Amino acid sequence: MNDLPNGPITSEPLNQNNKPHNQLTELPEKGINPFVLMFIVIVIVTVLTYILPAGQYERIEKDGRSVVDPTSFEFVESTPVGLLEMFSSIHAGMIEGASIILFVFLFGGALGIMQATGALDSFIKFVAVRFGTKEKLLIPLMVLIFASLGTLIGSAEDALVYIAIIVPMTIALGFDALTGFAIVILGTLATGFISGITNPFNVGVAQSIAELPMYSGMGLRIALLAVFYVVTVLYIYFHAMKVKRNPELGEYGKFRREEHGQLDKNFRMSKRHSAALIILLVNFILLVYGVIKLGWYISEIGGLFLLSGIIMGLIGGLTPSKMANGFISGAGDMVSGALIIGVAQTILVIITSGGLLDTILYYAAGLVEQLPPAINAIGMFIVQLFLNFIVPSGSGQAALTMPIMAPLADLMGVTRQTAVLAFQLGDGISNMIFPTSGVLLAGLAVAGISFTKWVKWVFPFLLIQVAVAIIFLIIAQSIQYGPF
Repeated sequence: MNDLPNGPITSEPLNQNNKPHNQLTELPEKGINPFVLMFIVIVIVTVLTYILPAGQYERIEKDGRSVVDPTSFEFVESTPVGLLEMFSSIHAGMIEGASIILFVFLFGGALGIMQATGALDSFIKFVAVRFGTKEKLLIPLMVLIFASLGTLIGSAEDALVYIAIIVPMTIALGFDALTGFAIVILGTLATGFISGITNPFNVGVAQSIAELPMYSGMGLRIALLAVFYVVTVLYIYFHAMKVKRNPELGEYGKFRREEHGQLDKNFRMSKRHSAALIILLVNFILLVYGVIKLGWYISEIGGLFLLSGIIMGLIGGLTPSKMANGFISGAGDMVSGALIIGVAQTILVIITSGGLLDTILYYAAGLVEQLPPAINAIGMFIVQLFLNFIVPSGSGQAALTMPIMAPLADLMGVTRQTAVLAFQLGDGISNMIFPTSGVLLAGLAVAGISFTKWVKWVFPFLLIQVAVAIIFLIIAQSIQYGPF
């Protein structure tokens, strides 16, 4: 989809020669291609299986979940990963990430049907006209919405579904693709998911393993959400205003900005498009209800979007063949984003096959034990920050590390609630920069923004987040953040 800030909006992306390009998502040519970056990391971790000793913790069942027995570590015979095994691990990584990969394809196909109706383009024009003089309100409002989804229901992978809608909208309002992408990703993950007021996937899992009352300590997390929200809004806002003043400074990804032309100030949506958008609104309401009340995950969410896409197609007057073509085109646009998720999973597959996962965890816990008591919580945070490179899943990292960090916190005089806070901060912040985060790389591919450009732009924000995290951990440790 191509959207112009001051001109008509068309349904096909254009290349620099103003001709429709292949529907497959094109990764940016500038900077490091994320597949190349992932392969370099894969080679490095493969080499490390020959250098680092293999180790193993025993796993025990607790409340239906496999967790680590923190007293059971022992070194075992090394199992280095060979050359052929390294390449075959890519297939294994694809299998590990299959559920998310297929969700991305399914959503992409559903979005393709929605785009074929013209309703999304019509909505973007409508918003651009309505917010023509009030666009500054869009950033704090949209960040608040996405932060709420992240902190209350743990939205993460499903944030991808909004990027293809919000990015063209921000471009149409005179901002750039980075603004729209940051609204979704920083709002959902760096503000909402990380603060985790009632997030079942990070705080919920971690607190249950640490044997804390579910969602206890909510007051400090609400304060954390408020601080991160202000920081996120201001960071995005200053960038957006800079682009508004000088559009040449913007990053437009796979979308195209036109220099001339004006939006029709009298634009009105057709009844068909309005009806189709009502279906989309109902879709989002059902999504939130299903996640909160019915325990839906990506299979149900993907099915809901496909059903909504078909209904919107019927309302939009599409024939079955046009809907099928729209689905294929939309799924094709997600190819690079979907594949990168599987390639990122390959890293964990190799580390696990080489017996390094538990070894890394063992040495990381040992480093924390050697720190001065006053900064033990900060040490836990740093360990969790870097462990997220190899275990980017919030619930997966909680299940792996909290059985060790909870009793370690007891020994060091740190409350278990503070240990959970250190985990959620370390897990959340590094999601914004580590290339093993499938959600991040898939989202960048959808927006057409290169990984290197994103890292350069977001790195100062990351440093601010780290500073805020350290302050909150110091507060938590000084007040004996509890109940225990």
